[in-house]
Amino acid sequence: MRAVVYTETGDSSVLEVVEREATEPGPGEVRVRIVRAGVNPTDWKFRAGGMGELAFPEVVPGQDGSGVVDAVGPDVDGLAVGDRVWTMLAQHRRPGGTAQELVVLPVGHLTTLPEGASYDVGASLGVPAITAHRALTTSEDGPDRLAPGALSGRTVLVAGGAGAVGNAAIQLARWAGATVIATVSSDDKARLATAAGAHHTVNYRGGDTADAVRALAPDGVDIVVEVAPAQNLKLDLRVIKPRGTIAIYANNGGDEVSISVRETFSTNARFQWVLLYTVGEAALRAAADDITAAVADGAYGAGEDHGLPLHHYPLEQTAEAHAAVEDGAVGKVLIDLSDA
Repeated sequence: MRAVVYTETGDSSVLEVVEREATEPGPGEVRVRIVRAGVNPTDWKFRAGGMGELAFPEVVPGQDGSGVVDAVGPDVDGLAVGDRVWTMLAQHRRPGGTAQELVVLPVGHLTTLPEGASYDVGASLGVPAITAHRALTTSEDGPDRLAPGALSGRTVLVAGGAGAVGNAAIQLARWAGATVIATVSSDDKARLATAAGAHHTVNYRGGDTADAVRALAPDGVDIVVEVAPAQNLKLDLRVIKPRGTIAIYANNGGDEVSISVRETFSTNARFQWVLLYTVGEAALRAAADDITAAVADGAYGAGEDHGLPLHHYPLEQTAEAHAAVEDGAVGKVLIDLSDA
């Protein structure tokens, strides 16, 4: 089978396509024939050495993907050969991710892809959608699960509404009944956020963003899904409701954040840090189940119509796919491994 590997950290040139023998699934594992693999910022950051030294002599990148169950190991319930699935954290603590034709994964890292949902959608879930779910479900006043009506009466502010996590947060929050405001940097990105389901968009490059958000939500917002705390924290504190949650999942715009203790006290708000690798299996499974329900309801999708442009690359161009994500491609970068 074909696989993309790297044996040292560096720029995208360290990636190479090789032939490898497919492995058999062990107890509690299944083998998946990958149709699409998603590329996330964490993929190039791991490859570039930003997450530390390599944990394995040879690494296949890719946390996210979608495909068809090809073989089932002992003691596996709920999945069978021929089932369509999407993956989560495929590379976590494992040398083999989704940038290969066949990957063996624990059954807990797979979820059935609903009938009618494309492999493009399945490969676009994973890291972005689960991150968004976590950001939306850790507030003091709940909810801890998403479903239609779960966020009714709540207002969610999504920073960077045209990004992959921002797009996922908009789609999930809208499905759950929230009023969604997204900040964007251009009219084109405003159109993407609106296509995802945002009720309102605010261009943070034109005027006072906090005043604009307050005009839309006079009582403040219940949840902020934050991608750039170094730049936006003062804004977030101006618009958050008492007991609201500022959920921070990335460090865009800088690694350091300073806050005024007195100013922050007055909000009674909480800061929720979001990193999927340590949230725990229960949170991952809850997110996977809720996201799959949203997809099955037709409330979550990928492509221009859902505010998430798709960029396809063949497996042999995985280096170019990584470079596209590293350069800030708007939308979702996918690697095509086989036909459906």
